[in-house]
Amino acid sequence: MEEKVLVLTGGGTSGHVTPNIALLPYLKQEGYTIHYIGSRSGMEKELIMKEGIPYYGISAGKLRRYFDFRNFTDVFRVASGFLQAYSLLGKLKPAAVFSKGGFVSCPVVWAAWMRRIPVIIHESDITPGLTNRLSMPFAKAVCYTFPETARYIPEGKGIRTGMPIRQSLLKGDRRTGREICGFSDTKPVIMVIGGSLGSENINNAVRSILDRLLKDFNVCHICGKGNVKEEFNNLKGYRQFEYVNEEQPHLYALADLVVSRAGATVLHELLALKKPNLLIPLSRAASRGDQILNAASFEKQGYSKVLPEEELNCGSLTDAIYDLWNNADRYTASMKKSTHDIGVQSVIEVIRKHSDGRPE
Repeated sequence: MEEKVLVLTGGGTSGHVTPNIALLPYLKQEGYTIHYIGSRSGMEKELIMKEGIPYYGISAGKLRRYFDFRNFTDVFRVASGFLQAYSLLGKLKPAAVFSKGGFVSCPVVWAAWMRRIPVIIHESDITPGLTNRLSMPFAKAVCYTFPETARYIPEGKGIRTGMPIRQSLLKGDRRTGREICGFSDTKPVIMVIGGSLGSENINNAVRSILDRLLKDFNVCHICGKGNVKEEFNNLKGYRQFEYVNEEQPHLYALADLVVSRAGATVLHELLALKKPNLLIPLSRAASRGDQILNAASFEKQGYSKVLPEEELNCGSLTDAIYDLWNNADRYTASMKKSTHDIGVQSVIEVIRKHSDGRPE
């Protein structure tokens, strides 16, 4: 049987990596030999190498929508990444390339197109980011998650697949989660997720109201790399983590409420798990506004309560958390009515279609 090689790419944040990880066991079942191209020092390297997948690091320059002197040097990094990707793809000879986005993926997509290798892209957010907008002209198919995204995709390329979610997340154990956190009582648990890179505003706001929250809840706080504060380490009912991976299914199972940013990956994990959630999307001052749109869509469908970052303070956060708790059943009921696909099989079908019978 002829070997089927598939190259995955994507990086920069966990949202550009974990959907790829969700696909891995199913791609292996399909008989693919999988290779991963990411940046040399991005967080994706550690995550993918844990999965036992061959990893190739290339030069990566950030693609910015605004003037910055670093744009001039990053142009050379992008060009270097393109040449490295072109050489790698020549050696690996994949049947297709699947891109989850992030700035490292652009040179890989362009190099694949130059080598006539079919490219499939997945867009998580409602509005495509700059990387995917620059990649779409070179793709055979663009998978997407939100129904609102269809109008941003070139005609004939869009396929709504949903978000690939790791099946392991659905198999967490609440008792194990409680043991991981070291919580000794049965108070309800708030899980706070600032994003893989952390969120100073959310971290500070949550810590400022711990005295109030810990009277009624335990708090599991995923605060991002370098954001663990030693002075909180011995606070009863509070546990902080820089980042979680193997522990995540159990911490999700433990959580009764979730406070989170509004990246598309975490939103669809919360939807799949039916977790009442408070979303604090990144403001337009710190992003292109994609999280604001994601959160608005989930709020409209009754899945989430939203607190704009511009309104975030001790009082508003406290009020929002207790309002969410008092109405948790309503949010859970709305999520149970959802017909959203978790996306794995739909994405696999698209990859299979475009990787079979590729002309040389």
